[in-house]
Amino acid sequence: MSATATAPPSYKPADAKGKAQNVPVPVLPEAAKKKTKEGLEAFARYWFQLLSYGYETGDTTRLTELTSPSCRACEKAKAVIKGWHEGGRWIVGGRTSTPAVSTTFLVAPDGNYQVAIQVSQSALSYFNPDGTLYRSDPKPDDTGNLMLSVYRNGSWFVNNIQPIVG
Repeated sequence: MSATATAPPSYKPADAKGKAQNVPVPVLPEAAKKKTKEGLEAFARYWFQLLSYGYETGDTTRLTELTSPSCRACEKAKAVIKGWHEGGRWIVGGRTSTPAVSTTFLVAPDGNYQVAIQVSQSALSYFNPDGTLYRSDPKPDDTGNLMLSVYRNGSWFVNNIQPIVG
């Protein structure tokens, strides 16, 4: 007898017909595990990949593990994500990308390392359990953000993310 291999379930993004399925979980890059300039930049990109994953799946567990509860912008984003994935509702879009990530890798007096991040997010559509569209938000303008992070117990951790206003 020969064993028959079955293909893994394929990824299906959320759409007007339903929730995303088989969404690949972002994997922490090896570089992001190191206390280096490159490691911090890789971690910042990874954090925003986890945010995208949250918008798509409603799962913010990994994001929560790497983020201080005192980060107001982070908590607000997680509340929107969780709220719109309850009771059969779902979100289409919201994917974030980080076209530019940069740090001087100097530690501030408060112990944080600062990372400047350009964030781009796709348009968002919010769907009710019956499949009706609740609301659509256009693609927001790209934003500049300052991530404040520390390296402790062998990994990076986000203390705060705030917009850079100029």
